Amino acid sequence: MSSRNLIRILAVSGFAGTFSSRAVEPMVGIIARDFATSPQTIALLSAAFALPYAFIQPILGPVGDALGKERVMKVALALLFLALAGSVMAPDVTSLFGLRILAGAAAGGAVPLSIALIGDRVEMAQRQVALSRYLVAIIIGQLAGSSFAGLIAEFIGWRGVFSLSTGLMAAALAATIVGFRDAPAGGRFDMGAAILRYRDILSNPRALALFGFVFVEAVAIFGIFPYVAPLLEQSGGGGAAQAGFAIGGFAVGGLVYSLLVTWLLRTLGIPRLLVAGGICACLALVALGHTADWKFYGAAMILLGLGFYMLHNTFQAQVTEVAPKARASAVALHAFSFFVGQAIGVVFMGFGLRHAGLAASTGTAAAVILGVGVTASVVLMLPRFQTRGR
Repeated sequence: MSSRNLIRILAVSGFAGTFSSRAVEPMVGIIARDFATSPQTIALLSAAFALPYAFIQPILGPVGDALGKERVMKVALALLFLALAGSVMAPDVTSLFGLRILAGAAAGGAVPLSIALIGDRVEMAQRQVALSRYLVAIIIGQLAGSSFAGLIAEFIGWRGVFSLSTGLMAAALAATIVGFRDAPAGGRFDMGAAILRYRDILSNPRALALFGFVFVEAVAIFGIFPYVAPLLEQSGGGGAAQAGFAIGGFAVGGLVYSLLVTWLLRTLGIPRLLVAGGICACLALVALGHTADWKFYGAAMILLGLGFYMLHNTFQAQVTEVAPKARASAVALHAFSFFVGQAIGVVFMGFGLRHAGLAASTGTAAAVILGVGVTASVVLMLPRFQTRGR
């Protein structure tokens, strides 16, 4: 199978999975009103998705390496389809939280294994660009999930949006089953071998640095997302539709990055690309702390998305090479770090908003993400961090 066809197949599930994960954020206020609960409680649906996504990774990584990444993806997408279908009929908040937990765990078998498959089949020299092409589907899913879902939720309700998510996932499951019908069967899972692979990965200084950077990156950038809709409503800056458009700016920034990635890599190189990403994300978070209008939120989100993908796509490409013989395990640990960071970021931002205010909270996040970009640009170039896993 050519790399182009591989990315096309993976892109379908990437789009559907990302749509389903991001569609909840602009609907926080609508769901809260429907269940007569607080927006702060419903905002934690993001953490309910992100934490199981993270904690399933140490299991799915070695299972994918042993049994075959394509086989594990099919099972994961089937479970995600069932979780989304159940969410349409969720009778209460508790049920919806439980289904989001299941959806998060199942979604953990899609994107990380897709990244590992690209790592298996695309040479390192072309890998960051290939990953950026796959990320276009992820980014469009983010854009549709945040902007389109927020818009149509005003007319069809949050259950209607979950119905749409279920239909998209059915199409993604069908595409994956057909596209990978001739995939190798894989082997058998061996716990001892899995532990040895993890020991090798965790003894690699470069791997540990990448896991740390992506964790802090996620804490700093994604904490604000579930609070955009409630903040806009409280300030009179817009409702669910406007919040969706504002959050969708993040995906627009990612699309800008995907168009520029080849030029950016050629012009800046990896160290300066990381610094530039930290600067863009820093400025965007500062701006988010000083506006109450959804259009300015959207502009800041575009800059935040550009900065994030400068950082994150670089980290993704690098982590695919730290353990070439256990690529799914390495990418799984990377995803684990990233999604734990997302979940913690939501909690931290909520605490900051309650006790320090918006400007102070986003300002702190801005300083942290700038530090990530600058530190990574130095650390990843040091000789000690050039070692590779076996």
